[in-house]
Amino acid sequence: MSTLTKLALGAMGRLRPKPALGPAEQVIKLDTPETSGGMPLMETLSKRKSTREFAPTALVMPMLSNLLWAACGVNRPEGGRTAPSALNAQEIDIYLALPSGAYLYDAAAHALRLVAAGDVRRVTGYQDFVDEAPLDIVFVADHRKMTLVPVAQRSVYAAVAAGAISQNIYLFAASNDLATVLRAWIDRGAIAEALGLDHDQEVLLSQTVGFPANSVRAKS
Repeated sequence: MSTLTKLALGAMGRLRPKPALGPAEQVIKLDTPETSGGMPLMETLSKRKSTREFAPTALVMPMLSNLLWAACGVNRPEGGRTAPSALNAQEIDIYLALPSGAYLYDAAAHALRLVAAGDVRRVTGYQDFVDEAPLDIVFVADHRKMTLVPVAQRSVYAAVAAGAISQNIYLFAASNDLATVLRAWIDRGAIAEALGLDHDQEVLLSQTVGFPANSVRAKS
């Protein structure tokens, strides 16, 4: 769907998901993540960039598992995460828009839980590439988890936490020859409706991840 069509539908409040491509599992238990090895940090930083051209090839489950753990997975026995959160509120929820449905990442269980059976990808941004890229990630702040933060400051705190998670995704992508781009030009109301969010949940940003267009790995 073109950007202009999305803008028109969004203005009319009619931007909607597509039917899911294939069956949607209620729970997807992810593989145990690989938490060692990888590209050296300075080399990874030198390769970090935004890319807006993606191959439609799906990420294999081990890759998806590692990506989500790198983003904000549990990395300490007491439940600490790979990304910081003020007051350890852990207010950022990660939703995945996949062809088969939209899922919430459960970091404690390292699993995906179905929240919507439709293909939500076209709703996650106005750019045309989000419709066909294999994965769009939506960052949602749950204000119910931020009771110790003054109401006027919650969006700022949450935006900082989402930024840290997004950078983790950027570094993972650079280290694994994936493409990614963080996006703020989104229809937050349409996304909230598609994911079944309530007034305490604030859609912040979206991030697309996949193989670069014309990638040899995407064709194999």
